Amino acid sequence: MYTAKTFYIIRHGETDLNRQGIIQGRGMNTDLNEKGTAQAAAFFDAYQHIPFDVVYTSTLKRTHQTVAQFIENDIPWKQHAGLDELAWGIYEGKPSEITKPAFLALTTAWLKGAVHEKFEAGESPLEVQARQLEALEELKKLADVDNVLICMHGRALRIFLCMLSGLALNQMDSFPHSNTTLYKVHFDGKDFEIQEYNNTKHLV
Repeated sequence: MYTAKTFYIIRHGETDLNRQGIIQGRGMNTDLNEKGTAQAAAFFDAYQHIPFDVVYTSTLKRTHQTVAQFIENDIPWKQHAGLDELAWGIYEGKPSEITKPAFLALTTAWLKGAVHEKFEAGESPLEVQARQLEALEELKKLADVDNVLICMHGRALRIFLCMLSGLALNQMDSFPHSNTTLYKVHFDGKDFEIQEYNNTKHLV
């Protein structure tokens, strides 16, 4: 039996590749840039009062760096590969003028329902959802926990929120995001409710 808890789900802070509009994905283990570090600090300042019981991140260091101040406060920390970004395969790290047409074609196919499609050496939304299901089951089973901080990635976040909301994956673009945006989601032991949607008030 699952118990009620609240998930504070954020995207990582800005990296130089984010700033340049370059796809980084699961295979690019990039650092936050100066702006990303400031965004992480702003999020910490706004939410350090929340009594988080545990922090979950992907295995990529840009998520670790975003929530580092919470981890340094001795909140238990778990990395889960299920929260990693979608792998964009051969297009990761390539200049945007090269990737833009292919990216647009692929994401358009997803919106039309072809969520099995992927780049060479990459992952499809269906494959990402499969590994996210493992992470979600672990999160749902957490006992004696009220508040969970989760830091993940843009495209993965959209897929994850589709799963929580019961939406088909071709509706993933219903969930806008920017760096360190917050989605606050309450789980009552059975169903999920998004209580805060694309919240960036901490950056103002």
